[in-house]
Amino acid sequence: MELRQLRYFVRVVELGSMNRAAVDLGVVQSALSQQVSRLEGELSTRLLQRSPKGVAPTEAGLAFFQQAQLALRHADAAAQAAQQSRLSGAVSVGLAPTTASVLGLPLVAAVRSRYPDVRLHVVESLSGHLAAMLNARQLDLAVLFDTDPGRRWSVTPLVEEKLYLMRARDAAAKPLPAKVKLAQLKDMPLILPSASHGLRATLDAAVSAGRLKRMQPMEIDSLALLMEAVRSGLGATIQPWAALARVPGWEQAIEVAEIADRRLKRLNSLCSLSDDELSPAALAVRVVLADCARELIRGGTWHGARLGYHEP
Repeated sequence: MELRQLRYFVRVVELGSMNRAAVDLGVVQSALSQQVSRLEGELSTRLLQRSPKGVAPTEAGLAFFQQAQLALRHADAAAQAAQQSRLSGAVSVGLAPTTASVLGLPLVAAVRSRYPDVRLHVVESLSGHLAAMLNARQLDLAVLFDTDPGRRWSVTPLVEEKLYLMRARDAAAKPLPAKVKLAQLKDMPLILPSASHGLRATLDAAVSAGRLKRMQPMEIDSLALLMEAVRSGLGATIQPWAALARVPGWEQAIEVAEIADRRLKRLNSLCSLSDDELSPAALAVRVVLADCARELIRGGTWHGARLGYHEP
C-alpha cells in the first residue's frame, strides 16, 4: 500500500467522481482507476460503489476513508517536520592540500547552501597528520590515502587519481615524454613528502613491489614549498594533477608526464569515525562531500581522477 494510492482514493471519495478526481490530481482516469482497483485487491474488499452518476464509498470504503485521511495528515506532518528541522552543529573535515585545492571550495559552498546552520571547520594538512587527528577524535571526517585496516574508522573509497612526474621546464633539457615508468626515474633528483604521509607510502610500496632502487628524495612536508622547490628547478616530484591547482602559471613553468605504471594510483578514501559517533550534521556533511567529489569528476574539473567505486 502506497501513500499515492491513499491520496487517490481520498480524492475520489471527496469529489464523488473518478473523472473529476483524475483532472484534479493531474493523472489519466485509467491510471487512477487502476490504482484504486489495486488498493481494493490488496485489501480484498470493495471500497467504492460505481454507478452512472459517479462513485460512493461502501461501508468498508467509508471506514477506510476516515483512516486514510488520518494517515495522510500524519504523513504530511512528518514531511513538514523534516523540512522545518534544520541541521545544526559543528563538523570538522580534514583534507590534504592537493585534495583541498580541488574539493575544498566546492565542499564549503555546498554545505553552506544545503545546511546553512552547520558550522564547517576545514583543516588542511598532510594526510599523516590528518590520520592522527582523526584517531584523536579531533576530526569527524577526513579524506585520506593510507587507511590502516586496524583503525576503527568507517572507510569508503572515494576517488582514484593518476600520478604524474612534474619538473621545472628547462630549454636545455630534453622534453618529458607523455608517459614515463617509475623505473626510469631512478637517477632523477626527487622531492617528496616524508614517509609518514599517504603519497609517499604509495610510492614506496610501488618501488618495493617492483624491486626498484629505493628512493632517497629530498623531503618537504609542505605542498606549497615542495611545488615552489620544483618550480625553482631543485628537483622533480610525483604528485596527482591537483597539486598544480595552486601553482599560478604552471603551464609555462612546469612540464608534466603521466606515470605509466598500471597499478600506481592514489586512492582517496573518505574516512570518518563510526556512524554511532557522528552527529546528524556530520553524517549529512559526509554525504555532501561524496556528492561534491562525484560532481567534480563528472564535470571534468578533477583532472586525472575517476570515482574510486563503481556506481550502480
